Amino acid sequence: MPDHAHLLIECDPHYGIHRLVKQIKGRSSHALCQKFPSLKSRLPTLWTNSYFVATVGGATVEVVKQYVENQRNV
Repeated sequence: MPDHAHLLIECDPHYGIHRLVKQIKGRSSHALCQKFPSLKSRLPTLWTNSYFVATVGGATVEVVKQYVENQRNV
């Protein structure tokens, strides 16, 4: 799926997933605008405030990794 990415992340619940997502989006936006300066003038922002988070319950990390890897074929 060329228009999005799957990330497998472990986050301290006291830190908050919303803070982590904001940090990832902020740093990646900064890096992309540094590498591709034309993005600054073409787009008002690279990312929306939206994101999707899912928990995996009792699934092992290996099962989740396999799921994420298999998304390339969907």
